[in-house]
Amino acid sequence: MRHTAFRRSRPGARREQGFILVTGLLFLVVMTLIGLALFRSTGLLDRLTANTRDKQRSFEAAEAAIEYGVWWLQQPSGGTAGSCATNSSATVASIKVCTEALSTSLTTIAAVDGSSSWATKAFSYTPPNMTVNSSGSVGGMSGTDVVYWKAPGLYPESLGLSADGRTKYYQITAYGYGGDSNTVTVVRGTFKQVAKSTPRGNSNP
Repeated sequence: MRHTAFRRSRPGARREQGFILVTGLLFLVVMTLIGLALFRSTGLLDRLTANTRDKQRSFEAAEAAIEYGVWWLQQPSGGTAGSCATNSSATVASIKVCTEALSTSLTTIAAVDGSSSWATKAFSYTPPNMTVNSSGSVGGMSGTDVVYWKAPGLYPESLGLSADGRTKYYQITAYGYGGDSNTVTVVRGTFKQVAKSTPRGNSNP
């Protein structure tokens, strides 16, 4: 005689299996959203880091132009004055102290781009080992270093003599770019040269 075994199922078992499936799907959706958020956050942090690095490079480029100007003023031929009104694509090979003073307005100084900008009268200076994009487009990379969008430039001018006539004051305004035209820094510094004096009765220079 054959016996047939019947398997009893608990009431509500199918409902429990459906609940587990829904819970698994919800967990998968939550994990996917967390992953996307982390991915976006990582990308944003990478861009912020790159922008900060590029801005620092533009600042260092402007500082390099300032340092060159200070070095030039200390040379025997440094401090030669002349008009810079007709400057166009001038380089440090023809550098001079400009007789036309720049405005003290930060708005005017910050205007680096444009045909009427003071930067068009500045002297272009390419520091050693700096790679500049000749086409003026976005720089890119050269080995492990950035290709700068444009070479830095400087605009030296005379602020006159001190009351005793022994000290000359100069002002140098410089700009520097990073990898593109959106990362530009303008710096300005004031410097002085004190004339050396020789005590009476001393013939040594």
